[in-house]
Amino acid sequence: AADKINLIPQDFFAELCEQIIQHLNHKIPGVNTAELCQRIQTSGIEINVGDLAKIANVVSFLFSTAARNNLSTDELVTALGSAVGSLPKHALQVIRHVWSEQGKAISVPEDARNMATVGQFVDIKWKLGVAMSSDTCRSLKYPYVTVTLKVADPSGQITDKSFEMTIPQFKNFFRQFKEMAAVLETV
Repeated sequence: AADKINLIPQDFFAELCEQIIQHLNHKIPGVNTAELCQRIQTSGIEINVGDLAKIANVVSFLFSTAARNNLSTDELVTALGSAVGSLPKHALQVIRHVWSEQGKAISVPEDARNMATVGQFVDIKWKLGVAMSSDTCRSLKYPYVTVTLKVADPSGQITDKSFEMTIPQFKNFFRQFKEMAAVLETV
C-alpha cells in the first residue's frame, strides 16, 4: 500500500485520513472510497478504487491499533518510521497532523476485540420497472422492483448492493419491514 500512497496527493490523503478518523469515532458510517477515487481520478491521478480501499484499510488499522495502544503522536510516527521505511514523507506529515488533532478522540471499548462486527446501513434507493420484451418472448409486461442498498462494511468501506424482486417478493419484503416497525414500536 505504501507505493500506492505515493500516487495520492497530500490533500486527498488528508481527506481520506480525516474520514477514517470520523468513521472510527462513529461520526460517519464509513469511508466512501468510490467517490473519493473518482475525484482523485478527475484530478488526473491514475488509481483504482481497489487500491484506494486497501490504503483506507491499512490506515484504518493503523489508527485503530494506535488508539488501542494509546500511542502519542511521536510514538506513532516513530513506529511508522521504523516499521515502514517506504512510507512517503507527505503521508507521514498528514498522519502526524491528523493523529495529533483528532486521534485521541477515538474511543476503543475494552471488549472491542471480542465484538462481532457487522455492516451499517447508509442509504436505500429503489425503482419500479417493467420488462416489456426479450429476445425469447415478445410480450413480457413483467413488473419488478430494483433495490440498491448503500452499506458500510465493518472496516468502513461503503459499497452498493443491488437486487431485483418480483412484485410478490416485494410485498413479502414490505410485510417483513412492517413487522419490524411494529416490534420497534413496542420497545
